[in-house]
Parts: sequence; structure tokens; C-alpha cells
Amino acid sequence: MIALKPEAITAAHPNVTLSREDEQAFVALRRMLPTLEAFWEAEDVDQDEIDEVMGRLQKHWPRLFGLLLGLYGTQWDFFYHLEQILMTMVRGWRMRDEPLRVNDRHRINNPDWYQSEKLVGGALYVDLFSENLGKLREQIPYFQKLGLTYLHLMPLFAVRPGNNDGGYAISNYRSVDPRVGTIEDLRQLADDLREANILLVLDFVFNHTADDHYWAQQAQSGNREYEEFYFLFRDRTMPDQYEKTLREIFPTVRRGSFTWHDGMQRWVWTTFNSFQWDLNYRNPDVFNSMLSEMLFIANTGVDLLRLDAVAFIWKQMGTMCENLPEAHKIIQAFNACSRIAAPGLVFKSEAIVHPDEVVRYVSREECQTSYNPTLMALLWESLATRDTKLLRRSLARRHKLPEHTTWVNYLRCHDDIGWTFDDEDAAAVGISAFHHRQFLNEFYTGQFEGSFARGVPFQHNLETGDMRISGTLASLAGLEQAIEADREDLKELAIRRILLLNASMLSVGGIPLIYLGEEWGALNDYDFVKDPAKAGDTRWVHRPKMQWKFLEELGDDGSIRGRIFRSLQKLIEIRKTTPAFAGLEMELMETQSPSLVSYVRANASNRVIVVSNFSEFPQTVDSNRLRTAGMGRFFEDLYTGETITTAKDVHLEPYQFLWLHRV
Repeated sequence: MIALKPEAITAAHPNVTLSREDEQAFVALRRMLPTLEAFWEAEDVDQDEIDEVMGRLQKHWPRLFGLLLGLYGTQWDFFYHLEQILMTMVRGWRMRDEPLRVNDRHRINNPDWYQSEKLVGGALYVDLFSENLGKLREQIPYFQKLGLTYLHLMPLFAVRPGNNDGGYAISNYRSVDPRVGTIEDLRQLADDLREANILLVLDFVFNHTADDHYWAQQAQSGNREYEEFYFLFRDRTMPDQYEKTLREIFPTVRRGSFTWHDGMQRWVWTTFNSFQWDLNYRNPDVFNSMLSEMLFIANTGVDLLRLDAVAFIWKQMGTMCENLPEAHKIIQAFNACSRIAAPGLVFKSEAIVHPDEVVRYVSREECQTSYNPTLMALLWESLATRDTKLLRRSLARRHKLPEHTTWVNYLRCHDDIGWTFDDEDAAAVGISAFHHRQFLNEFYTGQFEGSFARGVPFQHNLETGDMRISGTLASLAGLEQAIEADREDLKELAIRRILLLNASMLSVGGIPLIYLGEEWGALNDYDFVKDPAKAGDTRWVHRPKMQWKFLEELGDDGSIRGRIFRSLQKLIEIRKTTPAFAGLEMELMETQSPSLVSYVRANASNRVIVVSNFSEFPQTVDSNRLRTAGMGRFFEDLYTGETITTAKDVHLEPYQFLWLHRV
């Protein structure tokens, strides 16, 4: 028999009284125990395993029950779906290999493991980086040489032919794209990465499926059960009502959020592309089905899941259908399920929305980590303006996150750059947000006089003026322009900008993430237009194929690529051996120059002062400020090894940064 004792909670915590809802949760679970017991018996599960999973169920079930009750409790067959979800979790846990369970137990006892200074990430497309998963395994020594301990593989599951939105139109969550390998190849890669102490990160694309996914095919065949997995409309009445408050995501590709399907004679809700069908999470079958897919992916050996397009997963008439409370409940419910079935798994939120909305997805009970799009945008903004006032205001107001969570910081990724700073923050420092975004778009497409950037417009909406920017880190930072001009002074400045941005990402607090190719200065690849499946999407300009021949230059002291690689390698090594860079604790330090940003990172007894010059002109720091912030008179620059004294003011060269540790 299974022991289920909610009173054990009150015995362990005598000041805690179970709520009425918690009591109902345990009553519901007790009623499902016969189904569980039949499963244990059929699977011949030993008592130790039963006790382990039941302990987690007892801890997390009340939260999960409350979330599911709020989402689906009014449905007449709610308790049927509740039991289905329970059994999906238990089956998912049962399929989990022992090495993953060992990790689970370790992480339960070390809940802040993902806040370590030793985490440094890289992201890549398998086909562009190494052709396939087998060859990717051969590159693990390269990742170790660079210093990576976290590897994010862009979507690699089976996709529709032709345009598939860079892998985000998934046809089958349980099959790898045959061009890059098999599920077994993925499992072997996960095993090898685990042995090398490198975390594996994959995407969970759960807002939509491809139009050729099995569920979508069944809907197209008239299967009523699967028609209810999506949003289908016979005429434009409801789509027109919804679109009164919806915004267009890709306005230059298609207008509106609905696509007419001739075969079904229905309008289909397609937020992003016409071939990406939004899932209907009002249907508990959709939640349970996607939970099953999520646990399958987790059991391949994944450590973190990037939750794609989290803002869009719940629809409500009369709203933008973004960032709704139910969207948070869906993610929190997935989180509670993973705490039971795969407790070592961590979520990463991808919400490229207003900064106030980004942080609402971040908590231990929702997404423990989150992309930091505002930091990325404001680092580039500071380079363009040579003024860090907007960056400093954002760091002061928006860097802090709830306990047990952290940022994932990046300079470039597979996606575009959107200027997602807060308009009120901009106004507070004397900036007109609309006009400033226009300036930044002109600057980073090279249209502003004196610009060093070589970016490309993405989704330029002529009606609204809205635009985002495509381009590699090196091309946006001026290296492409410098090489074209064949000017050594411009090359030097471009390299300094690249290293300054990387030093900022690595030191500010959070997990740094490098889009691979940037570590040696990859430039824009304009040949993407030769591929019809990519020609209409300028983001492919910054997704170049890995040029392994260029890596032969990494040992060449005179090579630009070699210098960038070795410098970044050194920065990563310093970060991984500096405890102050763990977690998010960060205190801004005042400077006399608007071109400077400075902050103190502290952890236990370790303390580092970071000072960065976002200008091509020398700047000066008041030595007395360094003395009082660092509690010392002598400091070592961790990057150069130079000793800095506070007996006189400290000077920074163009785009120089300092990582100062007291000696």
C-alpha cells in the first residue's frame, strides 16, 4: 500500500494549517491511489522508488492541483484529466534513466546549482556547426578548450520541409531531424556532455506545432478530438474580433494572426507563421499531451529547457493575448509536474516583451532562469551613444530577480535585436523612446553618419516605423567595416568593443551565453539569400556556417580571430575561478563620466569591482571611489594582472574594462 499522509506536513511544520484547497488536493490524490498501485504492480516497482516519487508527489501535488483546478476545474471531466496528468508524470519518471535520477537527487539538495560562476554557455545550430550530432560529439574538446559548461542546441527535432522558422515549426517532438541524426544520437551526446560536465539545453516549442504534426494532420482529416487541439473558425467573425486587440509579429511576412486552410475550410490561429498552428491550452488534453512530450525530451538527458514564446500561450478575447495570468499558470503547472517527474530539470523563459513582463515569468515556481533581452539591447545602446545612463538606470531598477533564480545574459543569439527598454526609464534620463529607437535602427544598419555597424533590418514595418536588427556580434561591433576599409586602427577599436561587450556579459551577474562563431569574430553571411527557404528571413545573416578552417588561426598571435578567441577564453577562465561572479548580487558604483559603468560583484568574502568604458575616448575614475567600494588601497586587474593603486586616479583607454580584485 502507498503511504499518503498530508498530516505529516503539519507535523513537520506545526504552525502550518492545510488550506481547504490543499485538503481537497489530497482527497483527490487518495482517490487515484488504486490507479497508481495498479501501475506499481504492473511495472514491478520496488518500494524505495515508490517512496521517492510519492515523497515528491506529497510535496508538490497541492500546488499542481490548485493550478489545474484554476485552469480546468469547471470542465465536467476535470478529474479524468487530473488522473491522466498524474499518470503521465509517473510514467515519465519511470522512464527516467538512473544517471538522470542521480542528478535529480543532487540538485534537490543543491537548489541554486545553476547560479554558479562556473556556468558559461554556448548556443549553436547542429547542422551549421558540425553537420550532425555524431560530429558534434567530436567537438566536445573544443567546447572544453573555450571553457563552456553549458551547451544550447537550437531546435533539432523533426520539422516541416522548406521554411520551418529556423527549426521552430516542429513536426515530431520525439524524432530528431534525420539530417542531423537520431534520438539515440541525442542521448549519446547527452551522456558524453554529462561526462564532460557540460549541461545540455534544448528548446521546448510549446505554443504551436507545425501544420504537418500528427495532431494537425488529424485535425485536417476531420478528427474532432484533434480539431480541439487548435483554434479553428468557420468564418472571420471571431478572428476579426480577436484581431482588434492583437499585434502582428511578422508584419512584413503576413498580415494578421489567422490563416485560411482550404482543405478544412477553416481559419487557423497562427500567431507567427502560417505553418505554425497555435495550440489551444484551454483544452486539458493539450496540456497533458505537451507534458508527455516535455518529459520525453527531458529524459533524453536535458538539463535546461528553453520555453519558447511563453507570452503567447493563452488566448482571451479583448486582450493582446500576451502575458495573460493563465499563461503563467500553464508554465507553473509544467514546473510543478517537472518537480515530481524530473526534479533536476530547470526552465529558461524566452519572453522578448516589456521588461516588466519579462520578470513576471521568473520565479522558482515558474522559470528559474530567463533570457535578459533588456541587458542585451542596452549594451548595444550604450555602444552607439557612448553614454551608459539608460543602462545604469536599468541595472539599478531591473537587474534584481526573486531568490533562487538568475538571468541568462547574451549579446547575440539566433534571433534579432529588438530595442526592449522601458519608455519610462528612457524618459527619466531625458530620452524620447520612439526617436531613440529610430536612431538605434539607423545606427546599427550603418545609415547613421559615423556608425561602425553593419547590421541588416529585420521586419521593418513602414507603417509604424518598427524595426529590429540582424547581424553578428563582430559585424555590429565594427569589425566588418574595419576589414572592408583595411584600417588597423578601426580593427583595434572593433576588437576592443567585442571584448568589452563580452566582459560585461560575463561579469554583470547571471549565466553568460555565447552564440558560437562569435568567439572568433564571425562576420555577416550574406549568402543566405541563395537558399529559397531562408531568403525571406534576414536573421540568417547572423547564422553562418561554422568555418573550421578559420580556427587554424587561433594560435596565430597576429590573427584577429586568434586574438578574440584567446581573449574570450581568458575571460571565461577568470570568471569560472572568481566566486564573486556567482549569483546576481550587484551594486552600482557612481562614476564621473557618462561613458563609464561600474559595479561591485560580491559573494561571501570575494569582491570584484568592474569598470567599463563604452567610448573610444580615454576616461578617468576617481581612485577614492575605488578605495571605498573595494575596501582597499591596492587592486589587481584580473584580466591584465596589472596592479592598480588608489594613490592616484585610474585611467581607462578606449573601450577598456577593469576587473579589480583587492590585493
